[in-house]
Amino acid sequence: MASKPTLILIRAWALLPLILFLFPLSTESRSTPTDHQHHHHHQPFEFIKKLEGCHKGETVKGLHQLKQYLEKFGYLPHHSNTTTKGTDDDSFDDLLESAIKSYQHYFHLNTTGELDPATSKQMMIPRCGVADVNGKSGKGRNLGSTHLHAVSRYTFFPNSPRWPSSKTHLTYGFLQGVQVIGIKSLRSACASAFSKWRAVTHFTFQETQNVDSADIKIGFFSGSHGDNSDFDGRGGTLAHAYAPTLGLFHFDADERWAINPSTTEFFDVESVAVHEIGHLLGLHHSDDPNAIMFPSIPGGQKKATLGADDIRGIRALYNL
Repeated sequence: MASKPTLILIRAWALLPLILFLFPLSTESRSTPTDHQHHHHHQPFEFIKKLEGCHKGETVKGLHQLKQYLEKFGYLPHHSNTTTKGTDDDSFDDLLESAIKSYQHYFHLNTTGELDPATSKQMMIPRCGVADVNGKSGKGRNLGSTHLHAVSRYTFFPNSPRWPSSKTHLTYGFLQGVQVIGIKSLRSACASAFSKWRAVTHFTFQETQNVDSADIKIGFFSGSHGDNSDFDGRGGTLAHAYAPTLGLFHFDADERWAINPSTTEFFDVESVAVHEIGHLLGLHHSDDPNAIMFPSIPGGQKKATLGADDIRGIRALYNL
């Protein structure tokens, strides 16, 4: 007769197939970084630091990337150079100097036309993926006798697209993208962001579970995600949204997102959402650093309260 320890061992071996079926062994090594984590180490704007100090007349390896940056954000027209060089050229030419001056003017920097430290520092701040210099229809207008000292700095998209007057109740839903933060936290942050615009406009907003029929569709995506506006990894473009009435709003899933972040490594979901909702309603960027529609936001910053320029802009667009 088998002893008790032997019987226990036999029974354990008999149960092993069932245990392996219910709890299969993991083949993933927890200590090995995934490709997604490797992607996080890429800093899309870090090349700018290496180019600091460049000026007209020089040819420096990597200047073509600066031209592509300025083209992407609206300071160089697409394929602006009629020569075969274009934005693949590493020469600091007149066009690049002019584009840098335009950038410096927009961000209230000294218009040196050189890639000086203040300019490179601003360029490296993570930002919205929507171009700055696109539509200028709201810029510089004086708002009349009741606002004699208030000059608008907001802008609209080209042709000032907006939601039709009959469409004041907008629904929004969440797309099946990359899961970055908990859905409850995301829903709460976005609801708060929408409420900021509801308070100063004629719009109301409501979440719907039927995202296919929603007016506004929100999601997190990495890299190329089907809209010809690829994300670039951690530390570059944070999000983008489209003018009315397309209703698409995408976060870059490769960024580190948080609710009320406590360190500069994380970006605040609500702050970025308030900005992108402004685009969804028809506002372009503002060069007022206090405005929600200012293009860039450093990590760790909470900026979710509409500025006076934002309110003037949205009310002007809808004649409120």
